[in-house]
Amino acid sequence: MSFLNDIVSELIVFFRIGGLFDILHSGNYRAFLTMDGFLSVLSPITPFIIVFEVVWLLLKKRFQKGTYKVSFLIIVVNRILSRLLGISLLVICIGIFQKYAIIHTTFTWYWFIYGYLVYELNNFIRHYLTHKVRFLWCFHAVHHSSENMNSSVTLTTFFVENLYSEFFAATFCMLLGLQPLMLVTIMILDSIWGAFVHISEDSLKNARLGFLEKFILTPSHHRVHHGRNHLYMDTNFCSIINIWDILFKTYQKEDKTVPIDYGITREMDTNSFTDVYFGELVSLWKDVVAAPGLKNKILYVFMPPGWSHAGEYETAYSLRHDFINSMKAKE
Repeated sequence: MSFLNDIVSELIVFFRIGGLFDILHSGNYRAFLTMDGFLSVLSPITPFIIVFEVVWLLLKKRFQKGTYKVSFLIIVVNRILSRLLGISLLVICIGIFQKYAIIHTTFTWYWFIYGYLVYELNNFIRHYLTHKVRFLWCFHAVHHSSENMNSSVTLTTFFVENLYSEFFAATFCMLLGLQPLMLVTIMILDSIWGAFVHISEDSLKNARLGFLEKFILTPSHHRVHHGRNHLYMDTNFCSIINIWDILFKTYQKEDKTVPIDYGITREMDTNSFTDVYFGELVSLWKDVVAAPGLKNKILYVFMPPGWSHAGEYETAYSLRHDFINSMKAKE
């Protein structure tokens, strides 16, 4: 019976329906009109998008078990680690840094716009660094490992990355004045959109979404981000509104002449949990051990992926720069 209770408890956690059940159990349905009630309705949308896509593909007979196997295993492992550690850096950092905010906001629509721009900037900076610092890339590469895009990829992350992402987001946003409730609301909305932009091509072939592409980040934009094509590498770091990508010149539209090739450039066994989860760390360790001198060993940790002490760079920047120049030369 205890085992069944644990299963039910884990399902409630995965589907994020605990708050919803609490309100229904209390019988105080007016609570749905409060902000907490509203968030309890929004929270389950992300996991339900993932489940809906799986069911949809099963009905269409397009579901490929191998595509989801490692992703679901990673989700389970991360949940187990979360239960074992039982910490929330988000809550801890809010408690520590909120009192040092440089400004104080209120939960109003105009401050919400400010709050979202701050949160998106936090996302951009953190996301950019995970692609530019080799040690951070070792964790983030797990999210890019899948060679087939689908909504479960949004939860396919290295557990350590989840921790430092919470730490950075909470610290950055608290210091810039976001209220905790505002931050949680934005994070839930970001999570919902994150599940949608990872939707598979079998579920949504044309992901450009028409005129919306001019204003928001669509699944097409995020598919570009997951491409290992030289044209697409290290682009489209934003979550919903690509304002920071445009300002920092990392914005890239999907090019019809360059079909997206998903995954990372390192040769890997995408059906191996060990290679997907730890492969980049092993690769970094081998480079550090083989590097001559302490300086080069340190540089391998902090320089971008593809950097080499021998000067034969294959970083995303150099590969993309060379590819764009070759395209211009052909015109």
